[in-house]
Amino acid sequence: MRALGDWLADVEHGLMPEPSGRTVVVPQPSPRDFGVIAFTGRNLVFADIDPAWIHGLLPPDDVSAPLSPPFLHALGNKTGREIGTVDLLALAPPLPGPPPIPLTEVTPTGHPRVARALRHRDDVRVWTCPEGVVLTGRGVAGRWEVAVEVDEAHRGHGVGRTLARAARHLVPGPLWAQIAPGNAASVRAFLAADFIPVGAEVLLTNP
Repeated sequence: MRALGDWLADVEHGLMPEPSGRTVVVPQPSPRDFGVIAFTGRNLVFADIDPAWIHGLLPPDDVSAPLSPPFLHALGNKTGREIGTVDLLALAPPLPGPPPIPLTEVTPTGHPRVARALRHRDDVRVWTCPEGVVLTGRGVAGRWEVAVEVDEAHRGHGVGRTLARAARHLVPGPLWAQIAPGNAASVRAFLAADFIPVGAEVLLTNP
């Protein structure tokens, strides 16, 4: 059975899963990482649960079912985990050279964005500037992940795009972003920073 990291590595190299309409159950890459990723016509459930139980909940002709509320609610009830938001999953390659905005690396603090990153990622690093915050870390299956926060006084001026692009200069490999679809400003910022939508994802976390 292929590991989740192998599937993600293929996507990082431009090889999207075949749109077969199937849902594949793979082992959790860590006790923390548990959830569902939907690519075009192919779903991955990464959970240490009997695959037969999972497939028994999914209509074979409904490719959207693994991200549906009934299925996620069943997963949460079975495991006692809390269901997160269904996020847009986007990807961008790293960029050489220094970032396009001066950044200062700082020790992770109690900022809400940092607190969330520390819950979901390892090796979290934080950079700040007067306009906002950039965070990177190792998330699901060890992939590089990014989050940005724009200071309220600087919103609406393209800072989010600049911070998202700056993050691509801060890591040595492909960079993943999980973006709440309702946060249209953030979606626009990451698209403008040349992140490419590749799927959707929901994580279930221990309370």
